[in-house]
Amino acid sequence: MAKSKKRFVCQSCGSVSPRWQGQCPDCKEWNTLVEDAPATVFSQKHDLSSGGRGIEFVALNQPTELPVRKSTGLAEFDRALGGGLVPGSAVLMGGDPGIGKSTLLLQTAATIARGGNDVVYVSGEEAAGQVRLRASRLGVVDAPIRLASETSVRDILTTLGKGEPPALLVIDSIQTMHSDTIEGAPGTVSQVRGCALELIRYAKENGVAMFLVGHVTKDGSIAGPRVLEHMVDVVMSFEGERSHQYRILRALKNRFGAVDEIGVFSMATEGLEEVSNPSMLFLSGRDQPLAGSAVFPALEGTRPVLVEIQALIVRLQSGATPRRAVVGWDNGRLAMLLAVLESRCGLNFSSAEVYLNIAGGYRLADPAADLAVAAALVSALADKPLPDKAAWFGEVSLAGEIRPVAHTDLRLKEAAKLGFTKGFGPKDAKTGTAGMEYRGLGQLANLVDHVAGSA
Repeated sequence: MAKSKKRFVCQSCGSVSPRWQGQCPDCKEWNTLVEDAPATVFSQKHDLSSGGRGIEFVALNQPTELPVRKSTGLAEFDRALGGGLVPGSAVLMGGDPGIGKSTLLLQTAATIARGGNDVVYVSGEEAAGQVRLRASRLGVVDAPIRLASETSVRDILTTLGKGEPPALLVIDSIQTMHSDTIEGAPGTVSQVRGCALELIRYAKENGVAMFLVGHVTKDGSIAGPRVLEHMVDVVMSFEGERSHQYRILRALKNRFGAVDEIGVFSMATEGLEEVSNPSMLFLSGRDQPLAGSAVFPALEGTRPVLVEIQALIVRLQSGATPRRAVVGWDNGRLAMLLAVLESRCGLNFSSAEVYLNIAGGYRLADPAADLAVAAALVSALADKPLPDKAAWFGEVSLAGEIRPVAHTDLRLKEAAKLGFTKGFGPKDAKTGTAGMEYRGLGQLANLVDHVAGSA
């Protein structure tokens, strides 16, 4: 262990001397040198209690000018962001390859640039000519965007520092950026963290709204260190199946708004188009009701979305092992619901294959979908269609009770807007939606009786 060194501090002027003296050599005062507490060599080298600059503290209620949000030009994008872009914010955009991240950001950059704002688009994955080809296909080639193909963060920040900071900066993608002060190839943990830190610092100091495109791993999480998600202000996920035309933009983290709002887009020939009524995407639009089909008013933030739940029951010969296949819903929750239907309602699913599908490729996580799934399963088992123009929602407990869920009126209003006339849900729910006939169900057995025609 290193030997500690003695030092003597003047109580008058604060000067430090390696040995005791009767008179301070700086302020010339007598008998003011006092031995300081011994410290190790390590603590002396890493002592951060002095030598820094003073910082200014402010009160929480100090009047200040709040930042003004800037619209992206796409109402669905603004909804997911919580009302628009905040100057000085860093937004991390993730999503599967080919889902449309670069397309969405290029359309957004073009809209903001056409509004008279300076926009910089830096692509680390594509050459400038490739980005111009996409812009030509999207019909935004005339937008005054400053485009560059570069991966060096030092070169990017040096160039941006020579002029006025832009209103919007797009980095596509952060995994391709590299810093010459950090060892390692682009995409490594240290490079991603270091490059993101420098870019975010520039955005904060200059009030620049910045988008960082992030790669994702095969399980859907953003590649690189998890600290990257902590460093940015907003983490967004662009979801959807490439075989389907719709795309859903949702915020996983948002320091400036709610995280349960979504934006819905449709992939068309000329890029992404906004979907103002997403319920029409997930409903089949058929005229006659079919057995095994139920409509559920899901809730994404403050936006209700009507989706169709489809169930199919196939009877098997004795001795065969039945399958349970689910698309768009939790497999474990289906097993629980089948167990409740068998235990509390006396229905037999053990000798039949059960297939459940959420139409349109939609993914449900709302527990209020339990009643709609149960209605589709009972309808398929009995081979009887559910009541026409009816919406179903409610959470099912292990005791077979229909538990209340949030925002009953909001769900029913969306259903009524699309022509639905009946609503089935929890018994204790309070609703006052005009034009809707609401029937409360207390037990899951009430649902079975209704489908069987005894109610």
